[in-house]
Amino acid sequence: MQHRGSSQPLLEISHLTKYFPGASRPAVTDLSLKVAAGEVLGFVGLNGAGKTTTIRVAAGLNRPSAGHVSVAGYDIVLDKVNASRHLGLVPEFPNFDPGVTALSLLRRFAGYRGLSGPSEKNRCSDLLRLVGLGEAGRVRFRAFSQGMKKRLALAVALLGEPEVLLLDEVLNGLDPQGIALVRRLMMEWREDGRAILLSSHLLNETQQVADRVAIVHEGRLVKVLSRSELANGRSGVLRVIIVDLDSRAVEYLETKGTVKRDGATVWITDPTAEAEEINSDLIRRGYHVRGLAFESTGLESLFLRLIGEPGQEPSGGDTGE
Repeated sequence: MQHRGSSQPLLEISHLTKYFPGASRPAVTDLSLKVAAGEVLGFVGLNGAGKTTTIRVAAGLNRPSAGHVSVAGYDIVLDKVNASRHLGLVPEFPNFDPGVTALSLLRRFAGYRGLSGPSEKNRCSDLLRLVGLGEAGRVRFRAFSQGMKKRLALAVALLGEPEVLLLDEVLNGLDPQGIALVRRLMMEWREDGRAILLSSHLLNETQQVADRVAIVHEGRLVKVLSRSELANGRSGVLRVIIVDLDSRAVEYLETKGTVKRDGATVWITDPTAEAEEINSDLIRRGYHVRGLAFESTGLESLFLRLIGEPGQEPSGGDTGE
């Protein structure tokens, strides 16, 4: 297994585009991401943003229309067998044979991974205990709650001890205890040097575990944020109210960060200059600044700022690489 800091990313998505027949636009457009060994990359966006499509292509379930994906250095299309050996997937909606028990199902997948004999049986039992299903081995899948289905899918994904984990809404359907379990496991996998792509609607949970967060909107990458940007308050929005705001003032402010305007108010996301410097520059240019304040943001607030209201063009486009 690679160690954290390796120059070769364990998961690399390069200029991925995916069209579906009959759709008015691509599900994913020219999207590039890298996930290193020992890293959790949060993957967030609204419904229909392209998260699941990206993960399905990365897992080899859908072919890309353009671009490519490599897993541990293997192309998921050209060398799918080797790429898949290094990959574990938890889909958003696990769907297994409803009449099969958890242990039988897990042993079936273990056979696909080349495990057999006592080691296979022990491995399956250990994984069920790991994900909190130690007492549910003889329960049939049809009787599982949504949270239990996610836990079982996680056990299946871990069978081959993959270096890359694709987790599509793995936290959905879990109770607080289950969320805490997955959070702890992700921290352990990160220490083991695994690469984790975590898609989730739970932005606060994502912020807690992710080293970086990639925000996607309508199939395009909007911005990649480091965890430190959110944690230490360097990520935020500067609100500036200018009485005589005009296009020249907006053009100046656009040199200091990503700008959104509403009347006399301008919001600058992640400003590249201190508030005092921007205030002085505006006054020197002859503008009347009525108000100026920096608002440190968490992931949820920043996410909404970046994607804008429905129908608006998102700002950003920084890949963070």
